Amino acid sequence: MADILDRTTEYQDHVRARRRVLREKCATLLATQSAFVWEIGCGHGHFLTGYAAEHRDRLCIGIDLVLERIQRADRKRERAQIPNLHFVRAEAGDFLAALPANATFTEIYVLFPDPWPKRRHWKHRLMDAAFLHTAAQRAGQGTRLHFRTDHEPYFLDVVATITAHPDWQTRPDAPWPFELPTVFQKRASRYHSLVAERI
Repeated sequence: MADILDRTTEYQDHVRARRRVLREKCATLLATQSAFVWEIGCGHGHFLTGYAAEHRDRLCIGIDLVLERIQRADRKRERAQIPNLHFVRAEAGDFLAALPANATFTEIYVLFPDPWPKRRHWKHRLMDAAFLHTAAQRAGQGTRLHFRTDHEPYFLDVVATITAHPDWQTRPDAPWPFELPTVFQKRASRYHSLVAERI
């Protein structure tokens, strides 16, 4: 029992330390500009690097859990010399909790996230009601969320979740604002896109 408590305490200390470092990182990135474009699951940074290069006036931050992906994305950013672009290793929930009080989203992109197709794994899916509620607290009226996947059951689930959510409304006629196919999009025989707006 003592070993279990020790491991639990050690894990909690690790989480607190990780979140403290993340808060400091976010405070630095958002010190002079609090509104930004957010990509969740940025991978090697292909999409957001292209987006930031075309929108030099917008601060862009991409997050991913995998360190190697963030390192490759950072190298891509450095080669392209894009000062308005940053990549951070973080989980979405931790990142949201670490943001300064005045931080807001101007756009959100979720492109080809893990669909967790098995029912027992659905709890790991990002796009659920709780995430949408938390993201909405940082999104001003009119902020748009862009979601794309090649997994139709996940897409239909997200459509239903957003349709039922009080903070967001689907915009089926809204154009996709920036096209730059990701690795997963290039591999997909077909995919589905959704644009939702903060109301």
